[in-house]
Amino acid sequence: MSDERTPDAGRPDFTVESLGPCRHPSPMGLGESPGDGLVDFVDDGRRLLFDLDLHAVRAELAAGAEPAALELAGPRSRLFFRPNDVRAAIVTTGGLCPGINDVVRSIVLTLNWHYGVREILGIRYGLRGFVAPDPPPMPLRPETVRTVHHEGGSFLGSSRGGPSAAEIVDFLDREAISALFMIGGDGTMRAALAVREEIARRNLAVAVVGVPKTIDNDIPFVDATFGMITAVSLARQAVDAAHAEAQGALNGVGLVRLMGRESGFIAAQAALASGEANFVLIPEVPFDLDGPHGFLACLHRRIVSRRHAVVVVAEGAGQQYIPEGERRGTDASGNPVLGDIGRFLKGRILAHFREHDVPVTVKYIDPSYMIRSAPPTASDAIYCQQLGQNAVHAAMAGKTGLMVGRVHGQQVHVPIRAVAGRRRRLDPEHPLWRSVLQSTGQPVRMVNEDPAGPTVTPRP
Repeated sequence: MSDERTPDAGRPDFTVESLGPCRHPSPMGLGESPGDGLVDFVDDGRRLLFDLDLHAVRAELAAGAEPAALELAGPRSRLFFRPNDVRAAIVTTGGLCPGINDVVRSIVLTLNWHYGVREILGIRYGLRGFVAPDPPPMPLRPETVRTVHHEGGSFLGSSRGGPSAAEIVDFLDREAISALFMIGGDGTMRAALAVREEIARRNLAVAVVGVPKTIDNDIPFVDATFGMITAVSLARQAVDAAHAEAQGALNGVGLVRLMGRESGFIAAQAALASGEANFVLIPEVPFDLDGPHGFLACLHRRIVSRRHAVVVVAEGAGQQYIPEGERRGTDASGNPVLGDIGRFLKGRILAHFREHDVPVTVKYIDPSYMIRSAPPTASDAIYCQQLGQNAVHAAMAGKTGLMVGRVHGQQVHVPIRAVAGRRRRLDPEHPLWRSVLQSTGQPVRMVNEDPAGPTVTPRP
């Protein structure tokens, strides 16, 4: 996928693990013959090409290699588990994100209504719930989740970090869990992989299926993680508000900090959706603060020419400029604790214009927690429903060590080992970033080593 930069040690291996042969017929009663007017089961051999570039596919075929392809998600006609014997567990981890409750609800309803699974445990407050006696796991029934999709957040609760894989598998073994659904981001997928490996060491028949949740959209190989569309929609409102504030003051600067530790997708797409941003700062594109071609000089020229500006910054951008004392190690998930680039930039902008005796007003907006805790938009809600359904279908067929996601518009299975330790990033050479540059009018580069010395081109 051309808008990501993912470290790769060769062709990705998209082979999905299985717990064993599928001997039990599915109770879903779907069709198996195309053209019979019935929605069909998904044949287990169906694959989706990962690379849609015809030239690349031809080159692989010419070299005698089979092109990388992903297993299509969906209900199988034969199951590994006998549905009546299944006990399932669901856990949500990491930061909040629009759509978590929708995914949980979809998993519960699919297990119950389509497979007859009656024993489903909701693990409370993240992975710690596997070992913490208080609060105990919550029994989940259709009536428990009937209206949770109208609420933001996670009704099960969430947290970062947690116990060891061995402790989690102790719980699964003790409670006779057959299928574990883990909803979370990069750290959760790493934990899911460790749990799957511990299960394999103990030779247990437990399916581990992940549903990738990261508002930064930085999980590799999939088109987008759930909640991303909602986040962009709400972030756009913040950018629009910053524009109104900036226009309402002489030399007004609207400064918006958005999510994005290492990936600037939300900042880039919110700026495009608004159409009012003049500068977008993301982790993937370096910039200087000072000097004739640095950000502050470019902003100065914009203010002098247009009397207002809107700046959108991803939280992970410019971290090298924040004093060391404001960057405090890592959190419980192992992520670096970032300094507040928004407040830092506000201070530097004010200081710069004060030094140049130019009056300026800076309005700083950080909508992060409002965005994270919001219910999903309609398109995200649909995506969450489908993710939950396909997570269940995969688990019931005995597939394990995988996550479900959408690639090229279709739902597929992606082995967790393929994504562990990788992170999707916005490619500065991709048309998405080109669109941002065209929309904002900011220089292609804001670094002083560039001999061309580009200056900002104000939009009309």
